[in-house]
Amino acid sequence: MSAMNSSQTSSQVLKKELTPIEWAEKACEALMAKFEPEQLPPDRFHYHQGVFLSGMEKCWRETKKDKYYYYLKRWVDSQVQEDGSIKKFNADELDDIQPGVLLFNLYEQTGDERYKKALHTLVPLLKEWKTNPSGGFWHKGRYPNQMWLDGLYMAGPIAVQFGKTFGESNYFDMMTYQALLMEKHTKDPETGLLYHGWDETKEASWADPETGQAPEFWGRAIGWYPVALLEMFEHLPEDHKDKTALVKVVQDLLIALTKYQDEATGLWYQVVDKGHLDDNWLESSCTALYVHAIAKAVRMGYLDPQYMKVAWKGYQGIIDTLKHDENGNVVIGNICIGTGIGDYAHYIARPTSENDLHGAGAFILMCVEMSLAKPLAA
Repeated sequence: MSAMNSSQTSSQVLKKELTPIEWAEKACEALMAKFEPEQLPPDRFHYHQGVFLSGMEKCWRETKKDKYYYYLKRWVDSQVQEDGSIKKFNADELDDIQPGVLLFNLYEQTGDERYKKALHTLVPLLKEWKTNPSGGFWHKGRYPNQMWLDGLYMAGPIAVQFGKTFGESNYFDMMTYQALLMEKHTKDPETGLLYHGWDETKEASWADPETGQAPEFWGRAIGWYPVALLEMFEHLPEDHKDKTALVKVVQDLLIALTKYQDEATGLWYQVVDKGHLDDNWLESSCTALYVHAIAKAVRMGYLDPQYMKVAWKGYQGIIDTLKHDENGNVVIGNICIGTGIGDYAHYIARPTSENDLHGAGAFILMCVEMSLAKPLAA
């Protein structure tokens, strides 16, 4: 047997033998081997590090391995100064609010007041956030009136957890309103899918002149939305006035997504509803987010357990794509790089990366959640 065939066989065996939590650890360790925590890109407080380290925090909770806790703590400590200020972040971009979710656990574990101060630096910014005429948050200061699906993940979980932790229930209403407004104006009644964004003023170059909606259903953006809602549900009061409506939103979206899973691979496409087009391609991070959300919704009692067949198929589909580098570290490929809103050609032309932080983060979130799931009956 050639060395190449031997390596391939070894990799295939490894894929079958590792459990979901072991795959989560492999992904954590691949990034830990590549970056000292202080060097995680980009050089500011940003959701790329935030989602990766959120996955790592969940992995730490399941494994109780301190190396994960101390790695994420080192990154936070490199960004959060003694007075609770953030060393470098963009105060008008929702993407730079998200990493604050890491502060709750650090404050709980250490009692260090700087983490609490940092939360009170970040979250109250939302009270003064620029909004469209309907009160929807601008995604970034340089994108007037644009709401993006991604934005709910950036601001929703941190704000709702802040409201619960510090007794400020106004944040509950703030974020459920954002979620419902977003779904109302991005949902396509025919497919049940959500467009990437919405501009109420219809001034963005991509906005439909009638509806203000983005032109396409981009995979990863759709993934952030149910992942965010399920995180919010962990802290939102059970009897909150919007909870029932938002549970229905999650159910409808996840069930709609199951219809677009690729039958052969278990993966989902970069542009979700156009898998029949030759230049469309299967994308890892959206698949990981959908699997995570479906499995978590089942675990939390919002979806029928039958949907775990879809989740396990998607999970295995991702595992089947994995490779290893020369040092034996796992390589997660076909991750679309960060992407603004555009037309079909825009999404299809986007480059892919390997082991980028938000792709690895999505993978870790998936693996940790699947480690909590029951195996399918034979």
